Amino acid sequence: MIYRIISSMYHALLKRKREIFIRKLVNNGLRLGKDVHIIDTFFFDPSHCFLISIGDNCTICPNVRLIAHDASTKIFLGYTKIGRIDVHENSFLGDSVIVLPNVTIGPNSIVGAGSVVTKDVSPNSVAAGNPARVISSLDDYLEKVRSISKTKGVFSKEYAIHMLDGTKRNEVLKSLEDSIGFII
Repeated sequence: MIYRIISSMYHALLKRKREIFIRKLVNNGLRLGKDVHIIDTFFFDPSHCFLISIGDNCTICPNVRLIAHDASTKIFLGYTKIGRIDVHENSFLGDSVIVLPNVTIGPNSIVGAGSVVTKDVSPNSVAAGNPARVISSLDDYLEKVRSISKTKGVFSKEYAIHMLDGTKRNEVLKSLEDSIGFII
């Protein structure tokens, strides 16, 4: 019981700290659209946040790094490269994505987990890899996922981690024996 109270307080404090930090970045020029979901930890280049723009309805997963400068030339030339980063509306940046300077991520795009984005991602596309490259149109990707989900089904909210019992956990595990699964 005491653990839950302390854990709840700790997470509330982290959330508040993150909100204050985001507000500071916005005050320093970060452009942040409406309904942007920033999940857990992130790095939005604080020294060059005024070069970063994130559109409406975007999801930024944990450990995403938006780096608007490249100091690799500093010791050799005495100056650092900088560039804008524009993440357009309805984009999804997966866990641990790194976006480097002078990159635009087009609207309605998905960038897969672990990708390093060094060049623009076209609108309505899915990109992944290191360096990231477009691997599919968004429509083709969504159709593929829809098709698989028809044979697998989609687990409801009752299967969220905090609601799992042994029976539900076993149902999920059995469903995943031959491929991926889906949950709301």
